[in-house]
Amino acid sequence: MDDLRLERAKLIAKNRQLRKAANGTWIVLSQTRPGTRYTVNPIPGTCSCPDYAQWELPCKHLYAVKMIDVPEPPNADRDAPKPVDADEVKLIKRKTYPQDWSAYNAAQIGEKETFQLLLRSLCDGIACERNARGRPRLPLSDVLYASVLKVYTTVSGRRASTDIRECEKKGHLRHAPHHNSISDYLRREDLTPVLKQLIEISAAPLKAVEKQFAVDGTGFSTCTYARWFDHRYGEEKRQQIWIKAHAMIGTKTNIVTAVEITQGEMHDSPQFAGLVKATAQRFDVQEVSADKAYMSHRNLDAVGEAGGMAYIPFKSNHRGAGPELWRKLWHLFWYRRDEFEKHYHQRSNVESTFSAIKRKFGGALRSKDLVSQTNECLCKILAFNITVLIHEMHELGIKIDFAEATDVA
Repeated sequence: MDDLRLERAKLIAKNRQLRKAANGTWIVLSQTRPGTRYTVNPIPGTCSCPDYAQWELPCKHLYAVKMIDVPEPPNADRDAPKPVDADEVKLIKRKTYPQDWSAYNAAQIGEKETFQLLLRSLCDGIACERNARGRPRLPLSDVLYASVLKVYTTVSGRRASTDIRECEKKGHLRHAPHHNSISDYLRREDLTPVLKQLIEISAAPLKAVEKQFAVDGTGFSTCTYARWFDHRYGEEKRQQIWIKAHAMIGTKTNIVTAVEITQGEMHDSPQFAGLVKATAQRFDVQEVSADKAYMSHRNLDAVGEAGGMAYIPFKSNHRGAGPELWRKLWHLFWYRRDEFEKHYHQRSNVESTFSAIKRKFGGALRSKDLVSQTNECLCKILAFNITVLIHEMHELGIKIDFAEATDVA
């Protein structure tokens, strides 16, 4: 990792993306965040960037400053990087990842039709509701099918009615639900555990592929606001309400293996153990990566009980004394950092998953109450999982069969 920091520091030095301030510190431009500046103090060897704040080790900005013309302080560490001639620096070739374009094109061209078939197969495992009196209820499988299809189209229930009626003509639906019926069912609390189980079942076909997992949370905005009168300033204030999706994903295919939905102000760490347990029911959990907000004895034990190894950074106030798993990860983190970061780097895939979900199905929710917002968010994640399966059908050549999964009650 130090070699990578040095290479990036050389590029900063070559492009002269830094200047010296009057007080002896240096202002260095960020390479990844346009307009962001970091303050480097070369004498104590500190930087205001997130990399230094997390690891408390020399970052690329500090290395770049030392490469220019800062004299070595009297008691400097002899192992610190020596000045390097910026004119001798070679440009870094950005790492790229190959894409199987034939498989990608085939998946995209036939995605809508395949999506409808897979969604129907997934909903076939839902038990039908029966009522002794009154008007017969709509089949729950049909309502869920229509709800997920509506979210997949990214339009309102009224505008999605055309696609829903087309699925009825194809035989995917026994009866196309009215858009008001879809909205009514999304307000039901008993629909939430069904959707969560469908998400877990939809990920099961990739259990032979996924061994490494990552956990994080992301927010989805809503159209509702909290309003209150501020007596101190004598004015009404409001704040947009949002909800948070806590998800575990497979780092190879980005499939979502388990999810929990909470209100926006809820912390991430308490959801970790439940996500690990739900994933371990269908997958061989060998590794789980998460950021330092998830570091706790309880979370490490949850991964250990699942038979895996957690890769979570320690906070600055953590100590090495503790149970065996804690001590093992502590020594790996502090004394074999390069090896730790190779595994921890897998965590970036969960950010890619959240980005893909929001780019494809939107980061805002149409529903107006908490229950329907929760169910709508789960529909987005379920729709995303099905699109991942479609892509893997063409890239890996796998066959999707939900028959082995337990029926949803």
